[in-house]
Amino acid sequence: MSGEKIDPNAPPPSADQLRKKLVDEQMAEMKKREAQRSAEQQKLTAFTDDFLKGQVTDDEIARVRRLVMNAVKDGKLEALVYTFPSDLCTDSGRAINSSDPKWPDTLKGKARQFYERFLQFGKPQGFKLKAMIVTFPGGIPGDVGFFLSWAPEAK
Repeated sequence: MSGEKIDPNAPPPSADQLRKKLVDEQMAEMKKREAQRSAEQQKLTAFTDDFLKGQVTDDEIARVRRLVMNAVKDGKLEALVYTFPSDLCTDSGRAINSSDPKWPDTLKGKARQFYERFLQFGKPQGFKLKAMIVTFPGGIPGDVGFFLSWAPEAK
């Protein structure tokens, strides 16, 4: 029990009081869920705005380098270095999901910038980049992952 002392001689709450308490608790829970949804939506809106209008920052580049170095320390030849919602591709991730060779044409914002940085700096150094859908909420493409690889060429 809740530790609340119950007076066995007091009349129990009425059915109306119990229904009201139940409705009040349900309303409080709905308000809590709505506040969470609103906060998540604001966070997604801020991320989307930064993704589409902002520039790749030095911190984001440093994060990619740390992820690569951590993968090397772990004995890996590949690292997931960037993720973003597939909705932020011009085709909602369809080209990436179907391994269309023209998938880079669907990139926007920071994803496009990261891809261009890869072409400028990574590819000439022997790196490979692949994009994959990494989540499928409700069976539809969710997040895109960029995987950077430094594995040797297969012979």
